[in-house]
Amino acid sequence: MAGMLVATPEDIQGATRAAECVVRTHERLVEWLKPGQTLAEIDDFVAACLDDLGARSAFIGYRSRPHPAFPSHACLSLNECVVHGTHDMSTVPTTEGDILSIDIGSLLDGWIGDAAWTYAIGGAEQLGLDLMDAGKNSLRLGIEAMQPGRPLLDWARTVHDYVEKDRGFKLIRGLGGHGYGRKLHGPPFISNVMPKHPGEWPDAFTTFKPGLLVAVEPMLSVSTSDISSHRKTWPIYTDDGSLSVHYESDILITENGPLNLTADLFNLPDIVGT
Repeated sequence: MAGMLVATPEDIQGATRAAECVVRTHERLVEWLKPGQTLAEIDDFVAACLDDLGARSAFIGYRSRPHPAFPSHACLSLNECVVHGTHDMSTVPTTEGDILSIDIGSLLDGWIGDAAWTYAIGGAEQLGLDLMDAGKNSLRLGIEAMQPGRPLLDWARTVHDYVEKDRGFKLIRGLGGHGYGRKLHGPPFISNVMPKHPGEWPDAFTTFKPGLLVAVEPMLSVSTSDISSHRKTWPIYTDDGSLSVHYESDILITENGPLNLTADLFNLPDIVGT
């Protein structure tokens, strides 16, 4: 299926500026995050940063049946929460060793930015750091495989082989990346795993076309590919309660290859609040 294609310099500038708002917010977060903060306080900080940058959250109020309107400015997914964590799912302050994935969506002048990064609050055990390293590297390697004219399957093959064969962790099945642009979500769906049977992933042989905007987002856990969630609430958890991480970048496909509009996220520290 065709996704959001950008062609004019004005469109590219709009998408780039929205993505930069997300990056700047993450950069401010790493200077501020520390143990003892509640998810509500972190969500308020994200909202204030976006407002200061002239943007607003693309997430709050977002609707997807059968869920209610999304209640938070950012997705705040703690430890075994894979994605879509909300500011009100826990009132317990973060503690040293927590692993927090923060997914931020910006809306600026009609354009969306959408990127997630994972942080260890105050420190982490080696298993958590290894999982974070695998998440970041799978994203980096997967982006390199997103070459114009090649199928989306190249992304999934690269990420899947690296995470599960080389690193021994698990990718969450059924969740993946997506097209975006002036809307938060659109085609194509970009699976992080290889399909098990024909028809499981209809977009698998859709090609990366110059001008395509996609948000790609590996979601890893220590020991399961399965999820647990309530049909009418947002947070999604690992089925076995194991630790999870989430990394996401905004990519513009060009004739010369993938351009990561959120590349500066790779410069962020893993451990914050020390």
